[in-house]
Amino acid sequence: MNTTPTSAVTSVMPSQLPAGPAERTVYSYGVRAGDDLHISGMVAFDSEANIVGEGDIEAQTEQVFRNLQAVVEEAGGTINDIVSTTTYLTNVADAPVISAARARYFTGAVLPTHTVIGVAALARPQFLLEISAVAYLGPR
Repeated sequence: MNTTPTSAVTSVMPSQLPAGPAERTVYSYGVRAGDDLHISGMVAFDSEANIVGEGDIEAQTEQVFRNLQAVVEEAGGTINDIVSTTTYLTNVADAPVISAARARYFTGAVLPTHTVIGVAALARPQFLLEISAVAYLGPR
């Protein structure tokens, strides 16, 4: 049962994600504001801040989805509580790989919205994608 007041705003920082990048660039992996969870753009970092799958869009996509899942679960939800995603791709031709991962991870009755944006670069040249999300953690 969610006992968080709707006016509460809290940071969500799962132990499965590296603290260093968030500390250096001054952000939270997630921010819960009442029943809403805003998830920062997830990239292919493992728990030690190593980049997973350099040059491999499939490996990076799997890591990104694991990181999204870690944030929403730390906040008390499931990946199917995600209601909206924004995907940033350095090569929009990779969109089918992301769509295939979405089909594996998002299996709820209501699928999240999905926006894809092609970008020239992300925070590090090794990153091929980044996905931010919003989840609803209120009553079902």
